[in-house]
Amino acid sequence: MKREVFQEDAIAWLERKNIQSGESYFASLPDISEFPEYSLEEWKSWFMKTASLILKKTADSDVVIFFQSDIKYQGHWVDKAYLCQRAAEETGHELLWHKIACRAPAGVTTFGRPAYSHLLCFSKGVRLDPQTSTPDVLPEMGEKSWQRGIGLNPALLIARFIKETVGSQTLVNPFCGEGAMLACANHLGLQAIGIEKGKKRAQRARDIQISDDSSRWL
Repeated sequence: MKREVFQEDAIAWLERKNIQSGESYFASLPDISEFPEYSLEEWKSWFMKTASLILKKTADSDVVIFFQSDIKYQGHWVDKAYLCQRAAEETGHELLWHKIACRAPAGVTTFGRPAYSHLLCFSKGVRLDPQTSTPDVLPEMGEKSWQRGIGLNPALLIARFIKETVGSQTLVNPFCGEGAMLACANHLGLQAIGIEKGKKRAQRARDIQISDDSSRWL
């Protein structure tokens, strides 16, 4: 399947992008650790503005899925799911589902980061038949292609949902990192478009694949 990776700033690319039916979006937005010059409030504003931009670039018949891990910042909790939902309320998108992907087994205490990540799916026009529901809690993230990447289990679930339930033909992934989501999309028969500013990560995003049995990254 076709895959394109653009090595450039994702926001600039999105601002030029026309809305195209048949393209669903996936994004995992950077947290404050990648913006040392920002205060927490400045980063929150950037996060919600960027989430809103992605939502606005999605056709009503397609979906946007965010994969976000909360952070513990200077003694308090920053809930990225809340920030995504605030952005969606401003753009008029509805939440179709909210899933939890466990980063550590239930009952295990974690310190630097919470033990789970959020998966949130939004759309203006798509409405789901309850018979198409999938588990709300993913007990294992699965293998990751890199430390900051999404695990195989949620990535395959997302790609399968976009293809089989939503019916989109293409997955668009701003801030695609090393391209794990792009590889999953191609593996399940979707075309994929990634945008990544870093040269090495963009090259890896062009090359990464999944084994035939869907068990590991290549």
